Amino acid sequence: MNRTATIIRKTSETDIELTINVDGSGQSDIQTGIGFFDHMLRSFAKHGFFDLSLHVEGDLEVDCHHTIEDTGIVLGEAIKKAIGDKKGIRRYGSFALPMDETLVLTALDLSGRPYLCFDAEFTVDRVGGFDTEMVKEFFYAVSYSSGMNLHIRQLAGQNNHHIIEAVFKSFAKALDEATGYDPRIKDVLSTKGTL
Repeated sequence: MNRTATIIRKTSETDIELTINVDGSGQSDIQTGIGFFDHMLRSFAKHGFFDLSLHVEGDLEVDCHHTIEDTGIVLGEAIKKAIGDKKGIRRYGSFALPMDETLVLTALDLSGRPYLCFDAEFTVDRVGGFDTEMVKEFFYAVSYSSGMNLHIRQLAGQNNHHIIEAVFKSFAKALDEATGYDPRIKDVLSTKGTL
């Protein structure tokens, strides 16, 4: 049984419809109006084996902030809804992803308690139409709307495109691990009995 969720969110700033299948094969149909962001989300889907459909109409005449942040909110809500009661899943995931000179580590816990530790540095303000400061804002939104403890750390790297892409790909790989099933886990992986 595939774990899927669809979230629709409309505000005065953005109109978003997102569907995710966490048990997918990496297929994606993504249109946010920001080419580099589309590229990052396609990479997230492909490397996490998530099927992702996303259509966003945002107030890009203002800037990219609302589009990227609100997409993070919706993605986090969809992840939370898709994984449901979390019975049988590994809960934790981590991945160190190399990309040329860049190395990024992501570790996460689907604990239900949101927290973000983000340690990456960018030397330019923008990559394409994507403000580099929005990388942290995006993952903050994902972590808080999904109830995820998320640590992202840049261990090496100079090229801003590579750093951002490694962040998205390492997050995808860690999330794929955390949402995966382990036959040894019969309920939820917590002494409390709930996540």
